[in-house]
Amino acid sequence: MTEKKKSKKKRVLIEFKDVCKKYDQGDNVFYALKDANLTINEGEMVVILGPSGAGKSTLLNLLGGMDSASSGHIWFDGADLTTFSDNQLTAYRAKNVGVVFQFYNLIPTLTAYENVALMKDIKDDTTDPKEALAAVGLAEHMHQFPSQMSGGEQQRTSIARAVAKNPKLLLCDEPTGALDTDTGREVIKLLQEMSREKKRTVVMVTHNSFFADIADTVIRVKNGAIQSIVHNDAPSDASEISW
Repeated sequence: MTEKKKSKKKRVLIEFKDVCKKYDQGDNVFYALKDANLTINEGEMVVILGPSGAGKSTLLNLLGGMDSASSGHIWFDGADLTTFSDNQLTAYRAKNVGVVFQFYNLIPTLTAYENVALMKDIKDDTTDPKEALAAVGLAEHMHQFPSQMSGGEQQRTSIARAVAKNPKLLLCDEPTGALDTDTGREVIKLLQEMSREKKRTVVMVTHNSFFADIADTVIRVKNGAIQSIVHNDAPSDASEISW
């Protein structure tokens, strides 16, 4: 594994130490992730790159407390997630993690406002749905149903929903995978702004290598192993990229 260090010291939010995720398959053992070591700083935009089956989703699920490591340690803001009970992991996800999926996962019978307002059932100190939707440019669409919205508007609604609970960590699983290039660029720009202006830590999984240019940190994964970690001192603006 190769790593270039940034000159400016930042506060570490996440650290993986010798993390493995394995599955027993009869007499064989399959490693979805093996001996992973990494650090993610607070407020960074991180892109995890790799082909299908490389271990990207496993890495994302471990970050979000949606899966447990077979061995090793995962530190989040000073706490070791690998020691958490199921109830503690549930509380961790509710308090600290927002997730943006490729296919939006909006409830079709609820308006954009109502989809975002659902976060109040998970966490008390949430952002007002009107403010969250306005932050993603959907103030005039809050009373529309998903079927009345474009793909980009639905994805922005899902981002508003994720950030409404004020998470420290925003996880994005192929967030532009179902979008055209122009709409995808707008979504990536929004995520970059969340990192730069709102100081949220954004981790995005993608197979699209063009997104490496906009990230503060690029983690490349292959065959269940971290191949490289590169820190970018001068990330490009999302509006400048094309693919």
